[in-house]
Amino acid sequence: MNDLNAIVSTFSTEEEQFFISYLEKKNKRSDVKNIKLFKLLLSNELPTKAICIEIYGTEKSGAYHALRKRLYQSIIDFIANSSLQEESSTDMQIIKYILAARKCLQHKQYKVAYKILNKAELLAKEHFLFPMLNEIYHTKIQYAYANPSLNLEDEILKFKQNQKNHYLEDELNVVYSKVRQTLNSITYQGAVIDFETILNQILIDHNISITEALSFKSLYQLMSIIGLSAFVTNDYLKTEPFLIKTYETILQHKNKDKQIYYHIQILYLIANTLFRNKKFSASQHYLKLMLSEMQNAQNKYFNSFILKHHLLLGLNLNFSNKQNEAILLLEQINPKKHDDIESLLGIRLSLIVFYFQNNEFKKAHQLFSKFYHTDNWYTEKKGKEWTMKKNIIEILLHIELNNIDLVESRLLSFKRSHFNYLKSINQERVIIFLGFVEQFYKNPESITSEAFKNTVEQSFVWISNEKEDIFVMSFYAWLKSKMESEALYLTTLNLTRDFQEGAS
Repeated sequence: MNDLNAIVSTFSTEEEQFFISYLEKKNKRSDVKNIKLFKLLLSNELPTKAICIEIYGTEKSGAYHALRKRLYQSIIDFIANSSLQEESSTDMQIIKYILAARKCLQHKQYKVAYKILNKAELLAKEHFLFPMLNEIYHTKIQYAYANPSLNLEDEILKFKQNQKNHYLEDELNVVYSKVRQTLNSITYQGAVIDFETILNQILIDHNISITEALSFKSLYQLMSIIGLSAFVTNDYLKTEPFLIKTYETILQHKNKDKQIYYHIQILYLIANTLFRNKKFSASQHYLKLMLSEMQNAQNKYFNSFILKHHLLLGLNLNFSNKQNEAILLLEQINPKKHDDIESLLGIRLSLIVFYFQNNEFKKAHQLFSKFYHTDNWYTEKKGKEWTMKKNIIEILLHIELNNIDLVESRLLSFKRSHFNYLKSINQERVIIFLGFVEQFYKNPESITSEAFKNTVEQSFVWISNEKEDIFVMSFYAWLKSKMESEALYLTTLNLTRDFQEGAS
């Protein structure tokens, strides 16, 4: 999908209507090819050549590309103007106050000027606009000699505290960037890094305490850093109390309704953490809150988050013994109408797993066949861990379909590609698991013996119920279902229920 299609796919229904009205006002001629192109892109059903013929009757590639370029610029202008109207009204009001106050100060109308500056200060504080507060305090201090009633020491103290807040917010933004870069090295490049040590060192280097409470954006970034730490260390239990406590702090902020984007992100972080801790009802509660925020501001951010929301909701439903609802939810998603590749890949793999757990192996294989890119491509889009999970699921799927030759080749490929990496990150249990998988498909009868079960029990270094990763648990459920001759989905639910009880 190119840039123009990608931007168009983010428009809400209201934004689509507003943009068409914008084009109608902007068009000087009766020629409305830009509107026609925009509507065709919205449907996302025709390839480039077909759209060109639809508009011009022939393949006028030069004229078509010029039209696309003009439409692209119109969209950029429309988005910029809309953003200025929606998000900068407070900033503009404060700027007007500051300019008006300075004009009054120049004309020695000191009493009026300080009243205006006080209004500006209250508004800037409410919205955590530290740069503007800096200008306000600077002006107040500059003309303090002309206002005997002003407590200069108090103003200097507020000025210095605001400078600290401003600096801390900037530093937190730098830390966030560094942490994301480190995570990218771990997740997408397969680097072996002590993430927790690096995170703590970055926070120390920048003199940042995780107990600081600043703007909504800063709190979101702080929560993201903690959430990312949980992702890398697979210890979501440690982060859950912090995330929920921080969210409760955010709810006290007057500007929470003005920063919907960050509010949605935070709710998703909490819902995902609760899901990873097998607290499915609590996770769905926060997903409902997330959906409610997505529907605010005329669905402004609805399209940006709907796939993430549905994927996490589908996972929660599946592990809550509502698999049919989970499958129906994910099946109804049309990939052609979305540009979130990362979420689309997650949805496809989750749906394959749901089919697999429901013994619909042919259906799962049919959907799996749509994974036609190389492993390097999937690693770049979703990360090394996700790609390994995809490959393991494929191996299990071929076993169930009795595609023995494919099982052999996929196992060999997995060993060559991932075994050294798994050893380097101390994840030998994946290697052990695949050893049992290999033993099963070569000698299925042996897996139900007591000797085999004892070997499995003694081979793994078991993690406590509370900390065990839910996806790792799902893979083990397949092995356990074979050992116990039970249905896979029932085995998975029973294991999940045991973990959930352990975490309660």
